[in-house]
Amino acid sequence: MNKKYRLRKKKEFDYTYKRGRSYANSCLVLVYRKTGQGVSRVGFSVSKKFGNAVARNKIKRRLKEIYRKRIDRIKTGYDLIFIVRIGARKADFLRLEDQLERLLKRAALLKDEG
Repeated sequence: MNKKYRLRKKKEFDYTYKRGRSYANSCLVLVYRKTGQGVSRVGFSVSKKFGNAVARNKIKRRLKEIYRKRIDRIKTGYDLIFIVRIGARKADFLRLEDQLERLLKRAALLKDEG
């Protein structure tokens, strides 16, 4: 994923956590805020409670791929953070895909949605 689509600095994450709205389901939490920039940026957060570095990186790789496939359908001008819950540990790729899609729909962040 291109660098312009990523949240990278702690300050950006903290500001989004502080000022953003959130939606959650059994696998993920979505925290987002409107920025008004020309692109939407995304970050992924996985706690050490989730597992070792291999498990944390695997779930992040999966989520990045799921997000990358939807990048054209997501409204521009938002910062998004996906926080992984323990429930995602047993979820397969299709379940993660479904959960991420549902969160984006609930937050009305998809272009073809209201």
